Amino acid sequence: MTDAGIETAAGTVIRSGVDLDNKKRYTEALVCYREGIQLLLNLMKGVTDPERKKYLRTKVETYMGRAEKVKELIEEQKALGKYHEQIVIENDSTGHSYKNLFGRFLDEEVTSVEVEDPYVRSFHQCQNFLRFCELMVTSCCNLKKITLLTSRDGIMKDQTQWLETLKQNLQRYRIDLIVEFSSTLHDRQIKLSNGWIIKIGRGLDYFKAPESKFSLGFFDMDLRPCYETTVDVFHVKNVKKSYG
Repeated sequence: MTDAGIETAAGTVIRSGVDLDNKKRYTEALVCYREGIQLLLNLMKGVTDPERKKYLRTKVETYMGRAEKVKELIEEQKALGKYHEQIVIENDSTGHSYKNLFGRFLDEEVTSVEVEDPYVRSFHQCQNFLRFCELMVTSCCNLKKITLLTSRDGIMKDQTQWLETLKQNLQRYRIDLIVEFSSTLHDRQIKLSNGWIIKIGRGLDYFKAPESKFSLGFFDMDLRPCYETTVDVFHVKNVKKSYG
């Protein structure tokens, strides 16, 4: 990518950060600010003109300052137990893979995850849960336990087998999968041991089926059109109390 291309990309990412910042979607804004700042820092390495370097340095310092304030704001609201951000996924929109939607909350602090979703039953729903497990394995180096609370499929007998196979695979990474069933479960949420709680209106099953096996989005979920749904992200103050 040319220098001009890098600067354009940085500007685009930072503008997205500002837009998310204004919408109070602070954790997303922080990701964009950091990405944009890194692009500008990379660009500065090859700049020899003093004036241009000064100009880029000023931009970096400006957005580093805002990123730091956003980080402080997040920590303040977390400490008060008042952090909340809402994301609206529009019908047929793309770019909402699990990694993009909440990957920023999956880190080395996560040791256990609780998933409550009544619809991890059919083949594609179990595959969605598999995709989420893959993301956790690659993002949470200290993950030890995943608990899934879902409902039984009274028709498909393969649900138990699919989840058992996944359980055996996770044990290779020294991660225990505990599957529990409820006939009255309605709420859908993901609770992380680092305090973050993600509530998705449609649960993990918010992707539309691909038109064919050769349609874009069949493998890359960022290219898969989505159903309309709302995502609410909270942070609980007392993690130990929540995880007992």
